[in-house]
Amino acid sequence: MNRRKKIKQLLQAHAKKASAKLAPKRKSAYISKADRLKAEAEATQDLTITTDN
Repeated sequence: MNRRKKIKQLLQAHAKKASAKLAPKRKSAYISKADRLKAEAEATQDLTITTDN
């Protein structure tokens, strides 16, 4: 009984990991504060360039 339970637990754990790998990611990737500020500065710079032309 214990051996059967242990094998069943292992198979369920492997199945859970496999399905989790296939599932879509819920969280977006972490972006550091410096990268966010840089992206924001580039966006405002692009906006001012397009309004000047």
